[in-house]
Amino acid sequence: MSRFRIASVLIGLALVSLLAVDCFAQGDDRAKLEKKIESLMNRVREKEKEFLSPSAEDRAAFAEFLRQPDTGIIRLLPREKYDGKLLVRGGGAYYSFARLVHEYGYGSDIELQREYFSVGFAGADYGFLVNLGNTPVESISVEHPGVKYLAEYTAPSKEPEAREQHRRGYPGFDVDGFTYASRTPALTNTTYAVRSISYEDSDVLIAFRVVRQDTDGSMILLWKILKKFPTPHLER
Repeated sequence: MSRFRIASVLIGLALVSLLAVDCFAQGDDRAKLEKKIESLMNRVREKEKEFLSPSAEDRAAFAEFLRQPDTGIIRLLPREKYDGKLLVRGGGAYYSFARLVHEYGYGSDIELQREYFSVGFAGADYGFLVNLGNTPVESISVEHPGVKYLAEYTAPSKEPEAREQHRRGYPGFDVDGFTYASRTPALTNTTYAVRSISYEDSDVLIAFRVVRQDTDGSMILLWKILKKFPTPHLER
C-alpha cells in the first residue's frame, strides 16, 4: 500500500474517531441539558406555588376559620394578565374546590378574568354564582335565603337540558330577590355562593368571600364547602 493511501486511511480513521467523540459529546451534553431543564422547571413550579399562595398575614388573619373542616384560602390571578406567562395551565386564574388545584382542566369551579368571576368552562359543564353582599362567610349555610335555591337545585342528566341550563346562566335569572348567573362582578369585602356542576367529575356548592385584592389585581378568597353532591353523569 502506498504512503499516500496509508495516510488517507489514517486521516479517514481519525475523522471517524473525531465524529464519534463529537456525537458522544453532543449526546452527553443534551442529556445534561435535559436534566438541567427539568431541574429549572421544578424550581419554577415551586416559585409559582409561592406566587399563587396567599400571604402569611392572610393565613394568620383567618387562622381560626381555617381550622374548621372543608375550608381554605386561595389566591386567584387575573387571567388576562398571567395566562401563558406561568407554567400552571390557566395562569392561576382557575380553581377546583373539589380537587384543590389551580390547574385548569381538572374540574375547575371558578375563574377570575377582567374583575369578573365565572363558572362553567368546558362541554356541558355549567354553574351559577350569586352575590350575597357584605356578609361574613362564616354565617353562610345551605339555609341562607340566597343559597337555598342552589342547595335544592337538581342537575339534569340529559345533555340538551344541561346545555339549556348553561344558556340560562347568560345573562342570569332572579329567584326570590337574588340573581343567579354564570358570571358576576368580583368585588372585595363581598361574599358569594357558587354551585359548580362538572359532569363526570364533581358537583359542589361553595361559599366564598373576597377578603383582599392585591396590587397586581389578584384576589384572596376565603372559602368553605357548603355541600357536595353525587358526581353528575351526562346521557349524550
